[in-house]
Amino acid sequence: MQHLELRQMQTMIALAETGSLTRAAERVNLSQSALSHQIKALEERYEASLYVRKTSPLQWTREGERLLGLAYDVRRLIEDAERDLTKLKQGVSGQLRIAVECHSCFDWLMPAMDLFRESWPDVEMDLISGFHADPGGLLDEGRADMVIVSRNTRRKRTEYQPLFSFEMPALLANDHPLLAKDYLTARDFELENVICYPIPESRMDLYRKVLQPAGVRPRQQRRTELTVAILQLVASRRGIAVLPRWAVKQHLDSGYISERPVTRNGLQSELYAATQAGSSEHAYMRDFVKMMKSTMSKMFTDVTLLQ
Repeated sequence: MQHLELRQMQTMIALAETGSLTRAAERVNLSQSALSHQIKALEERYEASLYVRKTSPLQWTREGERLLGLAYDVRRLIEDAERDLTKLKQGVSGQLRIAVECHSCFDWLMPAMDLFRESWPDVEMDLISGFHADPGGLLDEGRADMVIVSRNTRRKRTEYQPLFSFEMPALLANDHPLLAKDYLTARDFELENVICYPIPESRMDLYRKVLQPAGVRPRQQRRTELTVAILQLVASRRGIAVLPRWAVKQHLDSGYISERPVTRNGLQSELYAATQAGSSEHAYMRDFVKMMKSTMSKMFTDVTLLQ
């Protein structure tokens, strides 16, 4: 019997982290039929089903769980070995000061930082707190080493590492009249109060991609720094909001609030890691980007990793 191959283990991990044959195939750069064939070949080799068909979320069989655990163990060992080799070659010290443009990023950013500190204990890591009118300017001023931003705008001496894309649905109270619609258009916001974080409109995708091109302004805008406060205002019919689905998934799943897509195709947003030019030469910077993407894909299945 042939041994389990690395590419097959990568396929199993992609399937586990995306929960979908289609998204898993995109991640490993295969067609869906090729990925299905690869899974079927594994099942024939071990004479066992690896997961239960037509289940959501995807459910693994005992055999599938065993092979998936092996796949994660192998990936961890490979990453540890590569990290150790890099440390031997380049050294292990440095600093990584992080600023965040996205108010709702901390759910996945903090676990990624914890993982980083375990792997790079000699790199001084810090989170720059507070609101910053120009996060990218922190790089120019030498006050930050990495900034998580929503746009990869052209900027001198700045590099952008793509992280992931995700949908931003409109969040509404469960009895809101707009729930009668399949999706919201720019005009639907004209008579609504929009509840949002205290950041400039130029940095909010709802305004940049939907409202401003249509020449629409909401009736009123209410700002708060806390996601839970935004959701409470939405639930009590004080207004509507547009946030990343992954940031409010538990509240949607519990039925606390409801959602509708923004535009027919949905409002898609992205996040990037901005660093000073040349910073990617530091192995620990590249490793942290990988950790952020890995952490996000494990925690949330409705995101797409950017290459």
